[in-house]
Amino acid sequence: MIQSATGIILRTRPLTETSLIVHWLTPDLGRLATVAKGARRPKSPFLGRLDLFYLAEFSFNRSRRSDLHALREVNLLETHAALRGDILKLRQAAYAAAFIEQATETETPLPVVFELLRGYVDHLCRHSPAPQMIYAFELKLLREIGLFPDWNQTDLPAGTKKIAAVLAENDWSALSRLGPTRDQNEELRRFLHGFLIYHMDRLPKGRAAAVACNI
Repeated sequence: MIQSATGIILRTRPLTETSLIVHWLTPDLGRLATVAKGARRPKSPFLGRLDLFYLAEFSFNRSRRSDLHALREVNLLETHAALRGDILKLRQAAYAAAFIEQATETETPLPVVFELLRGYVDHLCRHSPAPQMIYAFELKLLREIGLFPDWNQTDLPAGTKKIAAVLAENDWSALSRLGPTRDQNEELRRFLHGFLIYHMDRLPKGRAAAVACNI
């Protein structure tokens, strides 16, 4: 069965000497994995089309026996090249991808999560990394998966609670103009660190590096 989707590449890894496994986030099909046969060959039709955070239209043959589907064609829409020119941006995007993979199920529709990642990556490409954007992503995703904090049950200072509420509700362009203090950033970092461990058993991979680049 041939299916088509629009997706963002969350990660890739070698399968054989010539093939790749490509993990996608799509709005309608959720997270899914495809095998790009021959993608590592010099003359592969996939050459230059499969890398982290590429946005593409793609088609695949759905497997009846496993959760690895055969990738057929890829029409590249956006490479988000700015991420590859700034290690700090790439670390933050990679953390967002790891958070999504830990917090969501495979092959379940995730339209809001898809748009959340797409907007976040687009914002990272146009702006310098900032700590409040990481916390905003965390809060927005926590709300979507039903784990949003009850601020009345926390001991955060009133000003920090107000900042957190703004981070959760506003769009990326508005948040780029927000200027929390260094103390407020640190309070949010510590609070969300503990909150994520408590509710998700462990921190998503890469959080320390993503946050440390802003402290």
